[in-house]
Amino acid sequence: MITSTTQLILRELTEDDKQHFYDLNLDPDVLQYTGDSVFESVEASRLFLVNYQDVYKRYGFGRWAVMRTEDDAFLGWCGLKYSEDTGQVDLGFRLFKKYWGNGYATEAAQACVVLAFEKFSVQTLVGRAMRANGASIRVLEKLGFVFREFFDFEGKEGVIYSMKK
Repeated sequence: MITSTTQLILRELTEDDKQHFYDLNLDPDVLQYTGDSVFESVEASRLFLVNYQDVYKRYGFGRWAVMRTEDDAFLGWCGLKYSEDTGQVDLGFRLFKKYWGNGYATEAAQACVVLAFEKFSVQTLVGRAMRANGASIRVLEKLGFVFREFFDFEGKEGVIYSMKK
């Protein structure tokens, strides 16, 4: 376990999450604002997760599984991502559509903000979203992120929000 909140547990993703990870990326509504594509197979999802273990080893953090404490349901993922290109740490989250609108993304993201600043000594955290993704932008704003700039998100207008320690 990485951390817990009132309703959630965040833990490292493992290859045992392969089916959940595959299913999460099958939903076009979930992927609509991500720029990501569907995994070719459950095995491709498994290989991604096996290789993702290197991210945890290299940086000490990454994207984590979001589990609901009441029933151990896999809701999706939330966490931090270091970009070697920019030197920035990005907050990201993705949940199954059936869990949208329950405050889980905000609760998980808030826990990740605390970890970023208190455990991993991140000085500035960024959040990126497509401008049309109002729900993700609202999560960032609820957490105290401030709009910084627009950017090209694979041919669509994106926004960058940030928060300093």
